[in-house]
Amino acid sequence: MSEKLKRIAVLTSGGDAPGMNAAIRAVVRASKYFGLEVFGINRGYHGLMFGDLKKLNTGDVANIIHRGGTILKTARSEEFKTKEGRTQAANMLKEHEIEGLIVIGGNGTYTGAMYLCEEHDIKVIGLPGTIDNDIYGTDFTIGFDTAINTAIEAVDRIRDTADSHNRLFFIEVMGRHSGYIALHTGIGSGASEIFIPEEDNSIEEFVEVLKKSSRRNKLFNLAIVAEGNQNGDANQIAAKVKSLYDKVDTRTAVIGHLQRGGSPTANDRILASRLGYQAVEALSNNKFNCALGIVDKNISYTPFNDAITIKKNLEQELIKMAEILSL
Repeated sequence: MSEKLKRIAVLTSGGDAPGMNAAIRAVVRASKYFGLEVFGINRGYHGLMFGDLKKLNTGDVANIIHRGGTILKTARSEEFKTKEGRTQAANMLKEHEIEGLIVIGGNGTYTGAMYLCEEHDIKVIGLPGTIDNDIYGTDFTIGFDTAINTAIEAVDRIRDTADSHNRLFFIEVMGRHSGYIALHTGIGSGASEIFIPEEDNSIEEFVEVLKKSSRRNKLFNLAIVAEGNQNGDANQIAAKVKSLYDKVDTRTAVIGHLQRGGSPTANDRILASRLGYQAVEALSNNKFNCALGIVDKNISYTPFNDAITIKKNLEQELIKMAEILSL
């Protein structure tokens, strides 16, 4: 049996997501319970390479569960993408006698974790921290629930203007490769159309829907646009629609980075806390080199390679439902 770990570290990497602080808090407090020393690494893998870390105690994570962003900061590192950079990072862990590592982030973060495992035999656990909800091996990622609640609140405010002026609004949300935010925001806000990367939406068909809506005196519409959809950004789609149907008064709005900020919802705080606790428990029981998630309300362990390479598909039933309810 492997010797019990005594010292671990935690970092956040890639894009920030609401709930990361709740996960950090859970890691630190669970570590104390399991008798582990825990270090916080600032600025992700970049900070790890240069030894930017400090020991964390319970008091260091007090009063952060409600805060957005990450107290450990985050950064992208081109140097870490090289073997030399990863060797430098691994040596830094060994120099500080850190035996296990918890990383919180998305696909890029998981890729770095997998290389540390394979190249340097570092014991790593990954937690899904991204608003995009595009990580395989978990039903929801830390930050997703907050992001869609923020987006829906923004859309509800835009609805008031759309209604007052009888306008068609194209509202752009994040999602370069995944339509999860757009789909859930569209359903939750009662949008007339949802443009997502996974579907080849026809603008011509949407224009026909607009014409039918006009005939039944529906004078305003909302369309949610994922930034990575196949028809272009919100402004480009609005221009195409206008060129095909000039009787509609179009406007655009880009919610942008508002979706990443703000206090995490209760769902994100609970998800982050549960995963942070389970990550420490896994390491203390010598279970590592995998990504944690929750599938059907149960803790799931997914090999890093699967979490990175297997595409997490949208539920076709939700897409069909969204189409029917928009009619």
